[in-house]
Amino acid sequence: MPIKFKDEGEGQVLAIQVSGKLERADYVYFAPEFERLVRLNGKLRVLFNLAGFQGWEEDALWEGIKFDLKHFADIERIAMLGESRWEHGMAIFCKPFTNATIRYFDHAETAEASKWLSVCAKRSS
Repeated sequence: MPIKFKDEGEGQVLAIQVSGKLERADYVYFAPEFERLVRLNGKLRVLFNLAGFQGWEEDALWEGIKFDLKHFADIERIAMLGESRWEHGMAIFCKPFTNATIRYFDHAETAEASKWLSVCAKRSS
């Protein structure tokens, strides 16, 4: 499974690790769990780790767009962790698909990204 996730931050932070190429089946697996967490906790903050991410299969890209539109307002903040220029560009590309504040961090700044999400969680509680 190219998508792995872990509920962190007392249900308010979802850590997502994406690797390889995403396929449609990955969204079938991921979407119901994401929706369950939103029902339980309200808006989420997401630590989105792109290490090893290689993009989407064609049908998965469409599933990703549908997911983003459906959950436009379900994410408060997104910290994107990457290691290359295109991953930084992806943070900019994603902005029209969400109400979330998105901030890019290099992998060396993982602790800072987690802190940024935690500070936000404390303010909203």
